[in-house]
Amino acid sequence: MLNVARRHAAGIAVLIVGIAVLAGSALLLVLTGNADIRYSADHDDTVPMWTRWMPALVGIALVRLVPLSVPDGEPLPAERAPRLKAAVLTASAVLFAVLLWFADQPEPTHTVLKLVLLLGVPAVLFWVLGRGAIPRTPVHRLAPAIPVLAWLLLSYTGPLAAPPSDFGSTVDLTTLLVTMVVVFLINSFLEEVFYRRWLQTRWEFLLGRWPAIVLASLLWAVWHIGIQGNGDLPVDLASAFANQGVTGLFLGYLWSKYRAMWPLLLIHGAINAAPILIGLL
Repeated sequence: MLNVARRHAAGIAVLIVGIAVLAGSALLLVLTGNADIRYSADHDDTVPMWTRWMPALVGIALVRLVPLSVPDGEPLPAERAPRLKAAVLTASAVLFAVLLWFADQPEPTHTVLKLVLLLGVPAVLFWVLGRGAIPRTPVHRLAPAIPVLAWLLLSYTGPLAAPPSDFGSTVDLTTLLVTMVVVFLINSFLEEVFYRRWLQTRWEFLLGRWPAIVLASLLWAVWHIGIQGNGDLPVDLASAFANQGVTGLFLGYLWSKYRAMWPLLLIHGAINAAPILIGLL
């Protein structure tokens, strides 16, 4: 009973701190006149930060309203050392963000660090301790379609749509296709598997649903300062939390409620590819 109470208290503490970080980041950006944030590492263009929030918040509300989902608090199947696994995965995420921030050249450092810390370390960890199984409560696989479709429409049509990219028109078709496939595998696929499927799921078991979602979202957001930062660390951190951090809440809630990878991969893939594809049109 005492252990359960401690886990609950730890979860509440993480949730309060996480929400404070997100709210404080938005306030800092407003007070410093940096409420327009970068949304891509490919250029310095900006958008109002609230335009990144609306699709995520609407998506979260729709996830909450669609009833076909995994019950809150569903336990992981018995596995060895879940706390150790959560700690090692968290340390890898923090180290990835720190080393990338100190790197002189984003590439190939970004890709190498990601493969080593987000893929290599978990591979060794799961080889030694076993990977365990993700809960498979029967959930309708098309249930996430409504919040996913709403997010896509809000993000890429109408007044909230991010500006299109001209990258597709500057390279040949082969280069474009290879780039998009590599970006999907290295970014969308690997990040969602690491931050949501591996990291968030174990913290859910230890802390509860929303503390784990917030923690995984902040850890996913923070590494982006290494490729999108402008050199002002407090503002860079606030921008990452106000952008990727909020989007991460939606992605994390999708994973927690439905335990399906396809919505995460579709949304994350769209974040990277949709501006390019729209630009071609």
